[in-house]
Amino acid sequence: MSTVDAQLQILREQEAARRESWPAGIPRAVEYVNGERPLSDYLRWRGRINADKPAVHFYGRDLTFGRLDQESDAVAAYLIGNGLARGDRVALMMQNCPQYVVAYWGVIRAGAVVVPLNPMFKAAEVRQQLVDSGATVAIVQADYAALIDAVRPQTDLALVVGLHIADYAGADSAMRTPFSTEPAADPGGVDAMWPAVVATPTAGVTLPAPELDATAALNYTGGTTGRPKGCEHTQGTMLYTAAASATVRRTFETGADTSDSVSLSYLPVFWIAGENIAVIQPVYTGATCVLLTRWDAKAVLAAIDRFGVHGMSGTVDNYLELMDDPEIVVRDLSSLRSPSTMSFVTKLTPLIRQQWRDRAGPHSVLREGSYGMTETHTSDTFVVGFQNDDFDLLGEPTFVGLPVPGTEIKVCDFETGEVLPSNVGGEILVRTPSLMKGYWRNPEATAECISDGWFRTGDLGAIRDDGCLRYIGRRKEMLKVNGMSVFPTELESLLVEHPALAAVAVVGVADRERGERPRAYVELNGRRETSPEELTEWARAHVAGYKVPEFVIIDELPRTATGKVRKVDLLELPTPSSVATAARAAGTS
Repeated sequence: MSTVDAQLQILREQEAARRESWPAGIPRAVEYVNGERPLSDYLRWRGRINADKPAVHFYGRDLTFGRLDQESDAVAAYLIGNGLARGDRVALMMQNCPQYVVAYWGVIRAGAVVVPLNPMFKAAEVRQQLVDSGATVAIVQADYAALIDAVRPQTDLALVVGLHIADYAGADSAMRTPFSTEPAADPGGVDAMWPAVVATPTAGVTLPAPELDATAALNYTGGTTGRPKGCEHTQGTMLYTAAASATVRRTFETGADTSDSVSLSYLPVFWIAGENIAVIQPVYTGATCVLLTRWDAKAVLAAIDRFGVHGMSGTVDNYLELMDDPEIVVRDLSSLRSPSTMSFVTKLTPLIRQQWRDRAGPHSVLREGSYGMTETHTSDTFVVGFQNDDFDLLGEPTFVGLPVPGTEIKVCDFETGEVLPSNVGGEILVRTPSLMKGYWRNPEATAECISDGWFRTGDLGAIRDDGCLRYIGRRKEMLKVNGMSVFPTELESLLVEHPALAAVAVVGVADRERGERPRAYVELNGRRETSPEELTEWARAHVAGYKVPEFVIIDELPRTATGKVRKVDLLELPTPSSVATAARAAGTS
């Protein structure tokens, strides 16, 4: 048998195993609730048939589908009236709030491209992403207007819109608002404020025809080389993700009609996972999302009780905190049929699952989320249907299930690209309708990871005998700190701007509480003295808090003959006692 025939035989055997393992009741193909149409058309449809139904509930106030449809039109009309053209990029920088949802769909309806910005970013990080995306418009929470104004001269920004998130909140004593609801002064450095934008007349404004395959969002990720890269996603990739997830979930959550579902999300909307839950899925399914600006155990318990929440997603540590909260015994959690979790730091175990059942009820089975990444719009596998007798948790804590309908997964040799037999570890490759078009303005990086529609993830995994995927670990250098992505090369390029540093090499080290934490080994340039404590304070002012590393000052970084830093040698160096002190100062130990 030739090598090619042998690989085809492996793929056939693995596919046959998947068919055998497929849970009863889950369709084998994606089913679209209103056809393969742009999601902006879905919103128009929802605005008509579900006009008075809440799309988002936000601290005592509803944003209905009808209002979302109307206000996103107004945002589009305003942007077009101010010169925005098809394909232009619009940055959104705000905490979770209804305005983000309205702005997101308004930008897409204008034919433009959404660029989510992390509101935890500092000036250098914001400037970097604005410059790379070429954004000409920014819609920002007033709290960040001064930061945007400071970097604006170095970017292409021609228009900045400000907003106050409290404008869409109501009075709800049970849902503690983590922001001031008092009237706020208009911030400086903006060209217009949100109320004027959503009051824009739409009569006579012609919106561009929506396209399934045009770039609609740049969701930034990164890798082992270079700075974070923008993943070009389309309405088509978003639609498939929403449809595939709903096709799988509905059997176990809400039956035939996913519009009966109520979700709860506190995941940041600038994350693609938070975007899926709070922005995209409600428009696709017609379900309501209870949106919180941030994690708050008491607010989560109150929301589940009050709104009859069916599904939510959070870290294992979030669920542990819920179980420890005294209010859990007085809250009705009977609606929560589909709680999912992410084992970023603490891992989901049979014991934790049973403890959750004991508190929430036997109907509420805590399960892992799906395997995925920004490049594939996050949801490539499913694990629902594998929870009986803790099948998904016993033996292998990295069980990530089967590919969602329409997605293909194989495991290949990292070097040769040959398909590997079951139970042999190699690189996970994914081919899916939700795969990005490519990395923004980076054809070289795109060509390196996409071939014949297959995306090379850089992750290590294996196909089991039952056809399910076992995730082993990340081969990429990217770190996960409390679930947040940290890219060493990006961090290095920012830290080396410190006047005392000649060179920086960032590596990840295991952390019991956060999963991983960044450690920066630095060479001094001799121009002035510094200390790990001083470097920590400087980093706090220049990078997001979760990226602040612990610092180790060394005489010389180990290098290869060509001058590249040998990071593997750094991890073998003894750790000076000063690192612990610096870590405590940074809040990382």
